[in-house]
Amino acid sequence: MKVLVIEDDPTLSKNIKEALTAENLVVECVYDGLLAERLLKKSDFDCIIMDINLPGKNGYDLCKDYRNFNMTTPVLMLTAFGELEDKVQGFACGADDYLTKPFYMRELTLRVQSLIKRTNQATATTADSSTLIADDITLHDATKKVFRQGTEIALTPREYQILLKLMKKNGEIVSKADLIKEIWGSSFDANTNTVEVYVNFLRKKLDKPFAKNTIKTKVGYGYYLDVK
Repeated sequence: MKVLVIEDDPTLSKNIKEALTAENLVVECVYDGLLAERLLKKSDFDCIIMDINLPGKNGYDLCKDYRNFNMTTPVLMLTAFGELEDKVQGFACGADDYLTKPFYMRELTLRVQSLIKRTNQATATTADSSTLIADDITLHDATKKVFRQGTEIALTPREYQILLKLMKKNGEIVSKADLIKEIWGSSFDANTNTVEVYVNFLRKKLDKPFAKNTIKTKVGYGYYLDVK
């Protein structure tokens, strides 16, 4: 498995590389956002570790542009900030996970391994993929594309996974805990409101432009699709 580390602090970059290499991962490091962008366009990786404050091009813009041509490779963002707004912005740009400095290297390696495992499991099920339809929403799992009323909806990987889970349940309630376990894995901090943030993102893309209210919340239980 190959990991790209985009971090302009040479000491931290070196420490991350050593920690991941010890876990039998192949690690490549780059210190500039623009250089990283060129590398991402020509090479494939299994996970991206990306600092937000980068010279050349910051992590928010880099991640957002990366998602224009790669929607599947997981991105773990690093930052010195821990405010909710920073996390929301990172997730909105397409990040899959978020780690605030300073952090333990063991936590970093566990999160990277979890992200790679989840992505590989999703890829492995592609052979069993199918087209799902709920009301006027069509999801093509083989191509990871979603349409509503014939209009394609651009979703980030996590938004897509939440919608896929809800569509597979066909109106049944899916709990927040189930979404966390299946999409992020057991190493994810279940006390955060990340699921709510992603569901809100999904509603703004899938419901609001079409004057719909398909993604419903049953308070105390979870989420479901109302496709009557």
